[in-house]
Amino acid sequence: MAGEKAGEIPEGGMILEAGSSRKYNTGDWRSMRPVCDESKCTNCLICWIYCPDNSVIVKEGKRVGFKLTHCKGCGICANQCPAKCIKMVEEGA
Repeated sequence: MAGEKAGEIPEGGMILEAGSSRKYNTGDWRSMRPVCDESKCTNCLICWIYCPDNSVIVKEGKRVGFKLTHCKGCGICANQCPAKCIKMVEEGA
């Protein structure tokens, strides 16, 4: 739309075009973020399956991190993790 800056969410949060979510960094309002204890992670990828924001980064069949620019801190990854290696910590901690 005219007058909008690139990556700025339109007024009212309206979705103006399909497939545009990658243009917007939606993790800015998060109060909690996921942190993984790598020594406990079994790379089952349950966190990746359940993440509603596609914020779990997977390379070559292994979880390698979290895309915090899109993570909203919902904690679903931590709740679903069978190894309990993901903990939600306060943002900024």
